[in-house]
Amino acid sequence: MAQFTLVSGSVGLITLQNPPVNALSAATRQGIVDMMNKALNDPEVKSVVVCGQNRIFCGGADIKEFGTKISGPPLIPTIHTIEATNKPVVAAIEGSALGGGLELALGCHYRIAHSKARLGLPEVTLGLLPAIGGSQRLPRLIGVPAAIELITTGRHITAAEALQLGLVDHVTRSSTVDEAIKFAQSVEGKSLDSRRISNYPCPHLPDLDAVFEGVMQEVRQKAHGAIAPIACVQAVRAAATLPYLEGMEIERQLMETLFTSSQARALQYTFFAQRAVSRWSMPSGARWDTSMPKPVHKAAVIGLGTMGRGITVALAQAGLSVVAVETQEKQLKEAKLVVSGILERAAQRRGMAPTLAKITYSHDIRAVADVDLVIEAVFEDEALKEKVFQQLSAVCKPGTFLCTNTSSLDVDHLASLTHNPELVVGMHFFAPAHVMKLLEVVYGSKSSPEALATVMQLGKRMGKVSVAVGNCWGFVGNRMLKPYMEQAFYLLEEGATPELVDQALVEFGFPMGVFRMSDLSGTDVYWKIRKEAEPVGASGQEARVRKGLRYSPLGDLLCEQGRFGQKTGQGWYQYDKPGSRVARPDPWVHNFLEEYRARHGLVARRIDHAEVLERCLYSLINEGFRILEEGIAAGPEDIDMIYVFGYGWPKHRGGPMFYASMVGLAKILERLEHYHRAHPDVPFMQPCSLLRKLVTCGSPPVHKWKDVIKKIHSQL
Repeated sequence: MAQFTLVSGSVGLITLQNPPVNALSAATRQGIVDMMNKALNDPEVKSVVVCGQNRIFCGGADIKEFGTKISGPPLIPTIHTIEATNKPVVAAIEGSALGGGLELALGCHYRIAHSKARLGLPEVTLGLLPAIGGSQRLPRLIGVPAAIELITTGRHITAAEALQLGLVDHVTRSSTVDEAIKFAQSVEGKSLDSRRISNYPCPHLPDLDAVFEGVMQEVRQKAHGAIAPIACVQAVRAAATLPYLEGMEIERQLMETLFTSSQARALQYTFFAQRAVSRWSMPSGARWDTSMPKPVHKAAVIGLGTMGRGITVALAQAGLSVVAVETQEKQLKEAKLVVSGILERAAQRRGMAPTLAKITYSHDIRAVADVDLVIEAVFEDEALKEKVFQQLSAVCKPGTFLCTNTSSLDVDHLASLTHNPELVVGMHFFAPAHVMKLLEVVYGSKSSPEALATVMQLGKRMGKVSVAVGNCWGFVGNRMLKPYMEQAFYLLEEGATPELVDQALVEFGFPMGVFRMSDLSGTDVYWKIRKEAEPVGASGQEARVRKGLRYSPLGDLLCEQGRFGQKTGQGWYQYDKPGSRVARPDPWVHNFLEEYRARHGLVARRIDHAEVLERCLYSLINEGFRILEEGIAAGPEDIDMIYVFGYGWPKHRGGPMFYASMVGLAKILERLEHYHRAHPDVPFMQPCSLLRKLVTCGSPPVHKWKDVIKKIHSQL
């Protein structure tokens, strides 16, 4: 897993060999220890260069070893040996130096990076911290503020930024290994006292306590309950205030706590689940990843509202030629300005030329006649989408894939309006479409594996976490959101305030609660969906029972007052002006709720945070089990990634289905039964039969649910 070669007569070249990213597996660590000992003990070797096979330095720890008994030698003693030796050791960084790979490089005396290399300490994204000395060496090298930012975010940086920070000594566009070998020879025999980072004092910061107090407050606010970023700050503080070895002991203790935490397990589950959702088999048994996707060179977007503009940007940034169609001239002009502005700002940040030339605009739908794939993104109106799909079926060339960005409408129905329903797939983007990572790829009953494969591949090309799901109302994300939101309304009826509900959800880890999010997206969005799903006359607007089940009209009544959220300056909260993001409790809403309860004879009671979480989250999870039972989602990972990347579910809790597994399926079942008895007329609270069966089977861990579900289905 590591190779030693004597080059140029005096340079020991150690090459890490563990494809694809030379991860620090037990065998690789053993190879580093053995080859480094060989190089340092060989009298012919006057200097050492460490590099990685296949132009990649090292991607860090082998995450496959997490959750198992760690074997093999630790790297910390070897890095200390490297740093203490009088033979110069140079890290030749190509491709990436991440996590333990960068920590290994920090133990070397010099670092030379290729101009295209990426560096970073992303351990925090797995619920951990840099624990091979990274939290102690990095602040000594680049200063406390820069080190805290890199370590607490896990951000990858370019070689140019690394050079600016002082993280690397030289950047080259030629062969990094050749440059490193020449450089190593040039410093042979020179003193290395000034190159041992562990001996550096941390750069002085005036009023250190105040600095760290401010940093900790900021990190806590951004962490939304995640403990790893907090531990990272504590480790860096140790570097700034303690001798190196004492700081290393603090680093070790903090890592020991994090490594076995439920949050680390959740984040590592998310890491693997994100990769697992790209492997999908349809009910027919056909696998999209073994079906050959068709190449997509030219795509079209129909409708240039907020969503259509974002999709246009995402396609252009992915390198496709795009035809953007909007029939309203004013809307078309606005879209051109907005799309151009987004692309120009993005290109400026990346130091690249904008991709404006890739987009052509038209007000005529016939302009899409020669494209390979069309994404319909018109307003969420069924009649309008029906008309568009009929037009597309008549205009597009044979074999063009027709995709709809609907968030809840029937993909099969839209497909039935076309000549080739097998070419129709749903592409449910999330706003803003060029920023949000999630893409729900919805296959209908007649969608072909080739169509699904093509759209999944396109999603990957756009940098999306693409999840294939079956066709039903709301698909996975919005279908599960419905009981979550309904429970929040019921809680208001029973005595809660929007602030109380939202505070409980934010403390759980959501970036914002259900009512704050409703104001952000517009309270009228779901009002329109509710009205289309179950239209009622004026006399029935306050009806609290629909189809024999409890219904809360609170959201409808709020919208009737023209309170549509941020865009009107009033919603569940009040805002200084329309468009403002600063939400304040609104006395009008409190009076509105009191009058509503009095009108319907409802007595307000005390509701605590625990009840908010159980009713909102457990009802959402219960619907997730129904989705698994129906085969709409292939497995719990699909649901979890949809909620993590599309709905703000905190990553450090792993997604709703993983969270259910951590809480305990028996407890989830018991609490659902409790609330169902207390509120028998409330939809979605009756426990799903799949949940009951999983509890009967002994509540297997989440990664075994697929096997149990298959077994249950085979017995039906």
